[in-house]
Amino acid sequence: MNDSHQRIYAAIAAIPRGRVASYGAIAARAGLPGRARLVGRLLGEVPDGMVLPWFRVLRSSGHIAMPPGSRGFREQSRLLRAEGVEVKNGRVPLSRFGLDGDLDHALWGMPPLQ
Repeated sequence: MNDSHQRIYAAIAAIPRGRVASYGAIAARAGLPGRARLVGRLLGEVPDGMVLPWFRVLRSSGHIAMPPGSRGFREQSRLLRAEGVEVKNGRVPLSRFGLDGDLDHALWGMPPLQ
């Protein structure tokens, strides 16, 4: 595994419980801006024995990348909800649950009052 792949896997592993990140944000955090597709490819090629919170990675719009209604879509939705992440119509509000979301969530672990 080369260094860039290791950095991407490390960035995915670092997404905390109850938070999500886009493919592009993971690439940028790994020092590979513009390589969102590489992140997606590597998620499909995770080495045996490596456990990653794959379900915390979404499209830049906050949408789950798998086809709605598919087994993977349902599993990702279930895992996110189990961590307290809001999923509505296959989309997570990145402003509330994204790595770069609001400060209240980062400090206190709760979404801001609406």
